[in-house]
Amino acid sequence: MKLNTPRWWYARDPRHASVLRFALKPLSWVWAAATARRIANASPVDPGVPVISVGNLTVGGSGKTPVAREVLRLLRAGGIDAHALSRGYGGSLEGPLRVDPAVHTAAEVGDEPLMLALDSPAWIARDRVAGARAAANAGAQSIVLDDAHQNPALKKTLSLVVVDGETRGDEWPFGDGSVFPSGPMREPLKAGLARADAVVVLLPADAPDADPDLLEVFGALPIFIARLQPAAPPPPGPLVGLAGIAKPWKVERALIAAGADLADFAPFPDHAAFREQDLRFLADRADQFGAKLITTEKDWLRLPPEWRTRVVSWPVKAVFENEAGFQRLLLPRLRSSPLGGGGPRRGGGG
Repeated sequence: MKLNTPRWWYARDPRHASVLRFALKPLSWVWAAATARRIANASPVDPGVPVISVGNLTVGGSGKTPVAREVLRLLRAGGIDAHALSRGYGGSLEGPLRVDPAVHTAAEVGDEPLMLALDSPAWIARDRVAGARAAANAGAQSIVLDDAHQNPALKKTLSLVVVDGETRGDEWPFGDGSVFPSGPMREPLKAGLARADAVVVLLPADAPDADPDLLEVFGALPIFIARLQPAAPPPPGPLVGLAGIAKPWKVERALIAAGADLADFAPFPDHAAFREQDLRFLADRADQFGAKLITTEKDWLRLPPEWRTRVVSWPVKAVFENEAGFQRLLLPRLRSSPLGGGGPRRGGGG
Protein backbone atom coordinates (compact mmCIF):
# COMPACT_ATOMS: atom_id res chain seq x y z
CA MET A 1 0.00 0.00 0.00
CA LYS A 2 1.73 3.17 -1.20
CA LEU A 3 0.94 5.76 1.43
CA ASN A 4 2.63 7.89 4.00
CA THR A 5 1.70 6.20 7.25
CA PRO A 6 -0.25 8.69 9.43
CA ARG A 7 1.48 9.23 12.77
CA TRP A 8 -1.93 9.70 14.40
CA TRP A 9 -2.77 6.07 13.65
CA TYR A 10 -0.42 5.14 16.49
CA ALA A 11 -1.80 7.58 19.07
CA ARG A 12 -3.22 5.61 21.97
CA ASP A 13 -5.47 8.50 22.94
CA PRO A 14 -8.68 8.00 20.88
CA ARG A 15 -9.36 11.74 20.99
CA HIS A 16 -6.37 12.39 18.72
CA ALA A 17 -7.64 13.05 15.17
CA SER A 18 -11.04 12.00 16.48
CA VAL A 19 -13.04 13.64 13.69
CA LEU A 20 -11.17 11.79 10.95
CA ARG A 21 -11.23 8.55 12.91
CA PHE A 22 -14.98 8.86 13.36
CA ALA A 23 -15.50 9.59 9.66
CA LEU A 24 -13.50 6.50 8.66
CA LYS A 25 -15.11 4.09 11.13
CA PRO A 26 -17.75 2.71 8.70
CA LEU A 27 -15.01 1.74 6.25
CA SER A 28 -13.14 0.08 9.12
CA TRP A 29 -16.17 -2.06 9.95
CA VAL A 30 -16.43 -3.17 6.32
CA TRP A 31 -12.70 -4.01 6.18
CA ALA A 32 -12.79 -5.99 9.45
CA ALA A 33 -15.93 -7.90 8.46
CA ALA A 34 -14.53 -8.82 5.05
CA THR A 35 -11.28 -10.08 6.59
CA ALA A 36 -13.11 -12.14 9.22
CA ARG A 37 -15.45 -13.65 6.62
CA ARG A 38 -12.59 -14.57 4.28
CA ILE A 39 -10.67 -16.32 7.08
CA ALA A 40 -13.73 -18.12 8.47
CA ASN A 41 -14.82 -19.46 5.07
CA ALA A 42 -11.38 -20.67 3.97
CA SER A 43 -10.29 -24.29 3.63
CA PRO A 44 -6.50 -24.17 4.14
CA VAL A 45 -4.45 -26.49 1.93
CA ASP A 46 -1.57 -28.63 3.22
CA PRO A 47 1.27 -28.26 0.68
CA GLY A 48 3.04 -31.35 2.03
CA VAL A 49 5.83 -29.52 3.90
CA PRO A 50 5.76 -27.47 7.12
CA VAL A 51 4.71 -23.85 6.70
CA ILE A 52 5.82 -20.99 8.95
CA SER A 53 3.86 -17.76 8.65
CA VAL A 54 5.61 -14.50 9.57
CA GLY A 55 3.00 -11.78 9.60
CA ASN A 56 1.69 -8.85 11.55
CA LEU A 57 -1.49 -7.26 12.79
CA THR A 58 -0.94 -3.76 11.42
CA VAL A 59 -0.65 -2.17 8.00
CA GLY A 60 3.09 -2.19 7.33
CA GLY A 61 6.04 -1.15 9.39
CA SER A 62 6.43 -3.95 11.94
CA GLY A 63 9.69 -5.43 10.61
CA LYS A 64 8.26 -8.76 9.48
CA THR A 65 10.60 -9.17 6.49
CA PRO A 66 13.83 -8.92 8.55
CA VAL A 67 12.29 -11.43 10.96
CA ALA A 68 11.38 -13.76 8.08
CA ARG A 69 14.94 -13.45 6.81
CA GLU A 70 16.32 -14.38 10.23
CA VAL A 71 13.91 -17.32 10.52
CA LEU A 72 15.19 -18.60 7.18
CA ARG A 73 18.79 -18.26 8.41
CA LEU A 74 18.05 -20.15 11.61
CA LEU A 75 16.34 -22.93 9.68
CA ARG A 76 19.35 -23.27 7.40
CA ALA A 77 21.58 -23.39 10.47
CA GLY A 78 19.36 -26.21 11.76
CA GLY A 79 19.87 -28.21 8.57
CA ILE A 80 16.48 -27.45 7.03
CA ASP A 81 16.26 -26.32 3.40
CA ALA A 82 13.73 -23.53 3.87
CA HIS A 83 12.33 -21.42 1.03
CA ALA A 84 10.61 -18.05 1.32
CA LEU A 85 7.24 -17.44 -0.30
CA SER A 86 5.74 -14.01 -0.84
CA ARG A 87 2.83 -12.54 -2.74
CA GLY A 88 5.31 -10.27 -4.52
CA TYR A 89 3.58 -7.00 -3.68
CA GLY A 90 4.62 -4.21 -6.01
CA GLY A 91 5.84 -6.59 -8.72
CA SER A 92 4.33 -7.14 -12.15
CA LEU A 93 4.89 -10.92 -12.32
CA GLU A 94 2.25 -13.27 -10.90
CA GLY A 95 4.29 -16.44 -10.49
CA PRO A 96 4.78 -19.04 -9.24
CA LEU A 97 8.34 -17.97 -9.89
CA ARG A 98 11.65 -18.47 -8.13
CA VAL A 99 13.27 -15.07 -7.62
CA ASP A 100 16.74 -14.56 -9.04
CA PRO A 101 18.39 -11.31 -7.85
CA ALA A 102 20.73 -11.44 -10.85
CA VAL A 103 17.80 -11.50 -13.27
CA HIS A 104 14.70 -10.01 -11.68
CA THR A 105 14.00 -6.45 -10.60
CA ALA A 106 11.89 -5.07 -7.77
CA ALA A 107 9.43 -3.82 -10.40
CA GLU A 108 8.94 -7.44 -11.49
CA VAL A 109 8.91 -9.37 -8.20
CA GLY A 110 8.66 -6.76 -5.41
CA ASP A 111 11.41 -5.39 -3.17
CA GLU A 112 10.86 -7.69 -0.19
CA PRO A 113 11.10 -11.00 -2.14
CA LEU A 114 14.19 -9.64 -3.87
CA MET A 115 15.75 -8.91 -0.48
CA LEU A 116 14.87 -12.38 0.85
CA ALA A 117 16.37 -13.96 -2.28
CA LEU A 118 19.77 -12.42 -1.54
CA ASP A 119 20.55 -15.26 0.90
CA SER A 120 17.68 -17.81 0.66
CA PRO A 121 15.65 -19.50 -2.06
CA ALA A 122 12.62 -17.24 -2.52
CA TRP A 123 9.43 -17.52 -4.54
CA ILE A 124 6.61 -15.18 -5.49
CA ALA A 125 3.05 -16.26 -6.26
CA ARG A 126 -0.24 -14.43 -6.23
CA ASP A 127 -1.70 -17.91 -5.63
CA ARG A 128 -0.02 -18.97 -2.38
CA VAL A 129 -1.05 -22.62 -2.78
CA ALA A 130 0.50 -22.84 -6.24
CA GLY A 131 3.63 -21.09 -4.95
CA ALA A 132 3.97 -23.45 -1.99
CA ARG A 133 3.60 -26.49 -4.23
CA ALA A 134 6.20 -25.13 -6.63
CA ALA A 135 8.65 -24.60 -3.78
CA ALA A 136 7.99 -28.07 -2.37
CA ASN A 137 8.48 -29.64 -5.81
CA ALA A 138 11.79 -27.78 -6.06
CA GLY A 139 13.01 -29.42 -2.85
CA ALA A 140 11.91 -27.06 -0.09
CA GLN A 141 11.75 -28.87 3.26
CA SER A 142 9.91 -25.93 4.82
CA ILE A 143 8.23 -22.77 3.57
CA VAL A 144 8.43 -19.39 5.30
CA LEU A 145 5.51 -17.16 4.34
CA ASP A 146 6.26 -13.46 4.41
CA ASP A 147 3.21 -11.34 5.33
CA ALA A 148 0.52 -14.02 5.43
CA HIS A 149 -1.16 -13.86 8.84
CA GLN A 150 -4.44 -12.74 7.25
CA ASN A 151 -4.07 -15.12 4.29
CA PRO A 152 -5.76 -18.46 5.10
CA ALA A 153 -4.92 -20.30 1.87
CA LEU A 154 -2.26 -22.58 3.39
CA LYS A 155 -2.31 -24.75 6.49
CA LYS A 156 0.29 -23.34 8.86
CA THR A 157 2.55 -25.32 11.14
CA LEU A 158 3.57 -22.20 13.07
CA SER A 159 2.13 -18.66 12.96
CA LEU A 160 4.40 -15.86 14.17
CA VAL A 161 3.11 -12.33 14.66
CA VAL A 162 5.71 -9.55 14.51
CA VAL A 163 4.96 -6.45 16.57
CA ASP A 164 6.79 -3.13 16.47
CA GLY A 165 7.67 -2.92 20.16
CA GLU A 166 8.71 0.72 20.27
CA THR A 167 6.46 2.85 22.48
CA ARG A 168 7.13 6.58 22.89
CA GLY A 169 4.86 8.97 24.74
CA ASP A 170 1.36 8.46 23.41
CA GLU A 171 2.53 6.25 20.50
CA TRP A 172 1.39 2.62 20.74
CA PRO A 173 1.94 -0.16 18.16
CA PHE A 174 -1.81 -0.69 17.78
CA GLY A 175 -2.94 2.92 18.23
CA ASP A 176 -6.33 2.90 19.91
CA GLY A 177 -7.10 -0.48 18.31
CA SER A 178 -8.93 0.92 15.29
CA VAL A 179 -8.94 -1.15 12.10
CA PHE A 180 -7.76 0.35 8.79
CA PRO A 181 -8.44 3.00 7.54
CA SER A 182 -9.32 4.68 10.86
CA GLY A 183 -6.29 3.02 12.49
CA PRO A 184 -3.31 0.77 11.71
CA MET A 185 -4.93 -2.61 12.49
CA ARG A 186 -5.55 -5.16 9.73
CA GLU A 187 -8.06 -6.87 11.99
CA PRO A 188 -9.10 -6.56 15.65
CA LEU A 189 -6.25 -7.38 18.03
CA LYS A 190 -8.08 -10.24 19.78
CA ALA A 191 -8.94 -11.95 16.49
CA GLY A 192 -5.38 -11.72 15.18
CA LEU A 193 -3.78 -13.03 18.36
CA ALA A 194 -6.22 -15.95 18.50
CA ARG A 195 -4.57 -17.43 15.38
CA ALA A 196 -0.98 -16.80 16.54
CA ASP A 197 1.36 -19.37 18.07
CA ALA A 198 3.96 -16.85 19.23
CA VAL A 199 4.75 -13.13 19.16
CA VAL A 200 8.04 -11.54 18.10
CA VAL A 201 8.43 -8.07 19.61
CA LEU A 202 10.90 -6.16 17.45
CA LEU A 203 12.78 -3.26 19.04
CA PRO A 204 15.35 -0.79 17.70
CA ALA A 205 18.96 -1.60 18.59
CA ASP A 206 19.20 1.31 21.05
CA ALA A 207 15.74 1.07 22.63
CA PRO A 208 15.22 0.08 26.27
CA ASP A 209 13.46 -3.15 27.15
CA ALA A 210 9.94 -3.69 25.83
CA ASP A 211 7.13 -1.95 27.68
CA PRO A 212 5.71 -4.42 30.25
CA ASP A 213 2.22 -3.10 29.48
CA LEU A 214 2.70 -4.12 25.85
CA LEU A 215 3.86 -7.62 26.76
CA GLU A 216 0.77 -8.09 28.92
CA VAL A 217 -1.41 -7.58 25.84
CA PHE A 218 -0.32 -10.95 24.45
CA GLY A 219 -1.62 -12.98 27.37
CA ALA A 220 -0.30 -16.54 27.49
CA LEU A 221 1.29 -16.50 24.03
CA PRO A 222 5.04 -17.13 23.89
CA ILE A 223 6.94 -13.84 23.47
CA PHE A 224 10.35 -13.48 21.85
CA ILE A 225 12.28 -10.22 21.83
CA ALA A 226 14.39 -9.28 18.80
CA ARG A 227 16.43 -6.19 17.97
CA LEU A 228 16.74 -4.54 14.57
CA GLN A 229 20.48 -4.01 14.37
CA PRO A 230 22.65 -2.51 11.62
CA ALA A 231 24.67 -5.10 9.72
CA ALA A 232 27.42 -2.48 9.56
CA PRO A 233 27.89 1.07 10.86
CA PRO A 234 26.93 3.92 8.53
CA PRO A 235 29.86 5.33 6.56
CA PRO A 236 31.77 8.29 7.99
CA GLY A 237 31.18 11.84 6.84
CA PRO A 238 28.00 13.78 6.07
CA LEU A 239 25.03 11.76 4.78
CA VAL A 240 21.69 12.53 3.16
CA GLY A 241 19.21 9.74 3.85
CA LEU A 242 16.13 8.60 1.97
CA ALA A 243 13.63 5.84 2.75
CA GLY A 244 10.38 4.61 1.24
CA ILE A 245 9.07 2.31 3.95
CA ALA A 246 5.90 2.38 6.04
CA LYS A 247 7.58 4.29 8.89
CA PRO A 248 10.44 6.24 7.29
CA TRP A 249 11.01 8.27 10.44
CA LYS A 250 12.36 5.10 12.06
CA VAL A 251 15.16 4.94 9.49
CA GLU A 252 16.13 8.53 10.23
CA ARG A 253 16.15 7.79 13.95
CA ALA A 254 18.15 4.57 13.48
CA LEU A 255 20.81 6.30 11.39
CA ILE A 256 21.28 8.98 14.03
CA ALA A 257 21.38 6.36 16.81
CA ALA A 258 24.05 4.45 14.86
CA GLY A 259 26.26 7.52 14.78
CA ALA A 260 25.53 8.83 11.28
CA ASP A 261 26.34 12.46 10.51
CA LEU A 262 22.91 12.99 8.96
CA ALA A 263 22.72 16.32 7.15
CA ASP A 264 19.22 15.77 5.74
CA PHE A 265 16.60 13.06 5.33
CA ALA A 266 13.85 12.55 2.72
CA PRO A 267 10.83 10.30 3.48
CA PHE A 268 8.92 8.60 0.66
CA PRO A 269 5.72 6.48 0.64
CA ASP A 270 6.01 2.75 1.31
CA HIS A 271 7.37 0.81 -1.72
CA ALA A 272 7.78 4.09 -3.62
CA ALA A 273 9.27 3.94 -7.11
CA PHE A 274 12.02 6.54 -7.02
CA ARG A 275 11.72 8.99 -9.90
CA GLU A 276 14.75 10.34 -11.73
CA GLN A 277 13.88 13.92 -10.76
CA ASP A 278 13.63 12.97 -7.07
CA LEU A 279 17.02 11.28 -7.14
CA ARG A 280 18.64 14.17 -8.99
CA PHE A 281 17.23 16.62 -6.44
CA LEU A 282 18.63 14.54 -3.58
CA ALA A 283 21.99 14.19 -5.32
CA ASP A 284 22.15 17.99 -5.65
CA ARG A 285 21.14 18.28 -2.00
CA ALA A 286 23.93 15.91 -1.00
CA ASP A 287 26.43 17.94 -3.06
CA GLN A 288 25.48 21.03 -1.06
CA PHE A 289 26.55 19.26 2.13
CA GLY A 290 29.48 17.40 0.63
CA ALA A 291 27.53 14.28 1.59
CA LYS A 292 26.85 10.76 0.36
CA LEU A 293 23.34 9.44 -0.26
CA ILE A 294 22.28 6.51 1.95
CA THR A 295 19.14 4.36 2.08
CA THR A 296 17.84 1.03 3.39
CA GLU A 297 18.74 -2.22 1.66
CA LYS A 298 15.12 -2.66 0.58
CA ASP A 299 14.97 0.84 -0.91
CA TRP A 300 18.36 0.35 -2.59
CA LEU A 301 16.99 -2.67 -4.45
CA ARG A 302 14.29 -0.43 -6.00
CA LEU A 303 16.81 2.11 -7.30
CA PRO A 304 17.53 2.24 -11.03
CA PRO A 305 20.79 0.32 -11.69
CA GLU A 306 22.67 3.47 -12.65
CA TRP A 307 21.90 4.99 -9.23
CA ARG A 308 23.04 2.05 -7.14
CA THR A 309 26.68 3.08 -7.44
CA ARG A 310 25.75 6.56 -6.17
CA VAL A 311 23.72 5.53 -3.12
CA VAL A 312 25.01 3.59 -0.10
CA SER A 313 22.93 0.57 0.96
CA TRP A 314 22.54 0.30 4.75
CA PRO A 315 21.28 -3.20 5.66
CA VAL A 316 19.81 -4.14 9.01
CA LYS A 317 19.03 -7.53 10.54
CA ALA A 318 16.74 -8.90 13.23
CA VAL A 319 18.69 -10.47 16.12
CA PHE A 320 16.86 -12.50 18.77
CA GLU A 321 17.84 -11.77 22.36
CA ASN A 322 17.51 -15.47 23.10
CA GLU A 323 18.20 -17.24 19.83
CA ALA A 324 18.40 -20.66 21.47
CA GLY A 325 14.98 -20.23 23.05
CA PHE A 326 13.47 -19.27 19.70
CA GLN A 327 15.05 -22.28 18.02
CA ARG A 328 13.53 -24.52 20.70
CA LEU A 329 10.14 -23.30 19.52
CA LEU A 330 10.98 -23.43 15.84
CA LEU A 331 12.92 -26.57 15.04
CA PRO A 332 10.92 -29.26 16.89
CA ARG A 333 7.76 -28.06 15.17
CA LEU A 334 9.24 -28.56 11.74
CA ARG A 335 10.80 -31.92 12.49
CA SER A 336 7.53 -33.36 13.77
CA SER A 337 5.20 -30.99 11.86
CA PRO A 338 2.32 -30.78 14.35
CA LEU A 339 -0.23 -28.02 14.03
CA GLY A 340 -1.14 -25.87 17.00
CA GLY A 341 0.35 -23.61 19.67
CA GLY A 342 2.84 -23.92 22.44
CA GLY A 343 6.40 -22.97 23.31
CA PRO A 344 8.30 -21.18 26.04
CA ARG A 345 7.33 -17.88 27.58
CA ARG A 346 9.96 -15.15 27.49
CA GLY A 347 10.94 -15.75 31.09
CA GLY A 348 11.33 -19.48 30.47
CA GLY A 349 13.78 -19.31 27.58
CA GLY A 350 12.08 -17.08 25.00
